[in-house]
Amino acid sequence: MMKKILIIILFFISFTGISLGEVYKWVDEKGVIHFTDDILLVPDKYRPKAEKMGLPERIERNQEEAEPKSTKKEEGYKDRLGRGEDYWKGRIEEWRKKLRDSQERVETLRIKYNDLTEKFNASKSTAERGVLRRERDQIKNEMDQYKIQIEEAKNMLDKRIPEEAELYKAKPEWLK
Repeated sequence: MMKKILIIILFFISFTGISLGEVYKWVDEKGVIHFTDDILLVPDKYRPKAEKMGLPERIERNQEEAEPKSTKKEEGYKDRLGRGEDYWKGRIEEWRKKLRDSQERVETLRIKYNDLTEKFNASKSTAERGVLRRERDQIKNEMDQYKIQIEEAKNMLDKRIPEEAELYKAKPEWLK
C-alpha cells in the first residue's frame, strides 16, 4: 500500500515538474494582456492566438543550451518578457489606428447628425419629425459609443501602454 502511494506521489511530482515554465499569453479585444500557466484558463476564442512562453530563466537556459556561446548572434535589447521593439511599436500602431478609425467614424456620424437636424428643423410634418428624431437619436448613440472607444484608445496610448512598458523595462523610444 505504501509503495502505491509513493508511486502516485512521484508521478504527480514528475508531472508537475514537466508543466513548470509553461506560460500562456493572450490579448483580449480591449488590448489587455493576460497570462496563465493553464491553457484551459484561456477563453476558447483566444486559444488559437495564445502564445506559449517559457519562464525567463528557462528561456535563457534553453537558448544557451541550443547555441554554443561562440556562435551566438548578438541580439538587440528585449523587455523582461523577451519582447523587442517590433512588439511595442506594433502595439502602439494598433491603438493609433483604432483611435484614427473611431475619430473618422465620429466625424462621419456628426455630419449625418447635422444633416438630420437641418431636415428636422425644416420639416412641417409631425410624423416626419418623429422619424428624423429617432434617426438622430440612434446616430447620437453611435457617436457616444465611438467617443468611448476614442477615450479608451487615448488612455491606452497615453497611460496604460507606457505604464506597462515601464513595468516590463521596455525602452521608452519604442513607444514613439
